[in-house]
Amino acid sequence: MAYWLIKSEPDVWSWEDQVKKGVTFWDGVRNYQASNNLKAMKVGDLAFFYHSGDERQIMGIVEIVKTYYPDPSDSSGRFGMVDVKALKPFKKRVSLKEVKDDPRLQNLALVRQSRLSVMPIDEKSWNILTQMGQLS
Repeated sequence: MAYWLIKSEPDVWSWEDQVKKGVTFWDGVRNYQASNNLKAMKVGDLAFFYHSGDERQIMGIVEIVKTYYPDPSDSSGRFGMVDVKALKPFKKRVSLKEVKDDPRLQNLALVRQSRLSVMPIDEKSWNILTQMGQLS
């Protein structure tokens, strides 16, 4: 199993929208590095659902339930999407400031490449972040 972080502007697609929908596609990614990360996702992988924009915080966890397939909103045919399912909310949301302030998390793309919308999370960092979110 691999771990990821996916970002969404809450006014476009929020954690609450995801929970209401349950399972939905994760589309609209137009960055090649983020797209390659989507391509690497496997069914059963887990991802943090992150509100970008003004909120900048991890909201909960989703599971990858369908691997990469073409994104019909991309007229170029270059980009794809995966399907995700809401699993559980964080009891305590974890802010970007908290992540940046923790020296154990300085290796994360969330700190180094803050604009990347889909990124891998190593297992050690996953465990730290789930503890910060009061899930373990």
